Amino acid sequence: MERREFLHKGALASLGTLAFSPKSYSKILGANDRVRVACVGFSDRHRASHVPPFKALAKGMNFEMVALSDLWNRRRDEGKAFLEKELGGTIQTYRNNEELYSAKGIDAVFISTADFQHALHTIEAVKAGCDTYTEKPLAETMEDNRAVLKAVKDSGKIVQIGSQRRSGENYWAADEFIKSGKFGDIKMVELMWNVNQPGRWRRPELTSILKESDIDWKRFLMNRPADKFDPRKYLEYRLFWPYSSGIPGQWMSHQIDTVHWFSGLKHPNSVVANGGIYQWNDGRVNADTMTVVFDYGQGNKGFQVQFTSRFSNSAGGTKEIYYSNGGELNLDTNTISPNGGLREREAKAMGLQANLLPTMKIEGAKVATDADTGGDILTFNHVKNWMECVRSRKTPNAPIEAGYQHSIATIMSNAAYRTGQRVTFDEKTQEVMAGDKVFKY
Repeated sequence: MERREFLHKGALASLGTLAFSPKSYSKILGANDRVRVACVGFSDRHRASHVPPFKALAKGMNFEMVALSDLWNRRRDEGKAFLEKELGGTIQTYRNNEELYSAKGIDAVFISTADFQHALHTIEAVKAGCDTYTEKPLAETMEDNRAVLKAVKDSGKIVQIGSQRRSGENYWAADEFIKSGKFGDIKMVELMWNVNQPGRWRRPELTSILKESDIDWKRFLMNRPADKFDPRKYLEYRLFWPYSSGIPGQWMSHQIDTVHWFSGLKHPNSVVANGGIYQWNDGRVNADTMTVVFDYGQGNKGFQVQFTSRFSNSAGGTKEIYYSNGGELNLDTNTISPNGGLREREAKAMGLQANLLPTMKIEGAKVATDADTGGDILTFNHVKNWMECVRSRKTPNAPIEAGYQHSIATIMSNAAYRTGQRVTFDEKTQEVMAGDKVFKY
């Protein structure tokens, strides 16, 4: 597979060997100015996946972690100790983002807070003059989605959305193959994300000790409806709407993003969904099993996408398979093949020309999907690409538009599941419509 575009993006690296030299960065304007970085929300994701690549890259690229903002006093203390041990230097802690940005001296931030806060915290950051690495999903309502898109575009700041597939060698190769026309038109995409983990998204030990006096509950709620303090909603927010859509925002946002990337389409035409809580009746309100069906494109250029996810049985694992009339592109096995394609005999009988695909491998590591992805190569490449773009001011691999688009699809999915209606998107108003009503909560 051709990798020139991927290499041009500068996303290749290995965990042991860095694909740059400190000298090369000295040629970039402003490279001698140290980039001072803060962590907004000391999460498991930040500790396990953001810090390892940052640690490997920071010295050579003249970046430094200097601050941490978190609403929970325990996380502030843990984060300060961890970051100082791993990265050296002194970490200044702040009780909230207002304190963080008022103190000045911050150039960029990692944002890994609750799902519904990502857009709002990104708006705060860019308005304070900071570049951001913002975890997905970008937004859980269209109001927040539109607001963050405008704020970022107005600011001119570098924002990398945490859709690390966009820094994967195999995904760049797949995109190049599809866009070359060799694959043929996409006709169907099957997406799957199955686990069997009773503890996924649960934090029972921590919820038993969290007290309202330890955090700022009103600041946590931000623009969500007033609600009484609940340690589960604070720590296990992925299980509770309107703090997270759960499966769509957490998992589907990754996979549907590749559909937009490869096809060039910005959002689905329509979405239907079904599911429920079939296994883990532990007080959650978000589904533990869900199937979502999307319609994309128009006429003979249209195609369907099916996403399925369950928490009750891990068989099938995580899959992304693209189908054309000529075969399939499988990002689980990293292969292109004529599997299921129109055979020459059948084509000839119908007066058609068969376009069977060759059998070939796609280069690149398989994406990590475990609960703790650690220092996986795609996230390493993604953090590196962001840091390079903070220096060069070039567009990162997963710009704000990618987050805006994946959020439309995940919000449509959530709306379809919660209302039971066929959901569409109004291009003029940029609203998700469930029947004739705008979906919000």
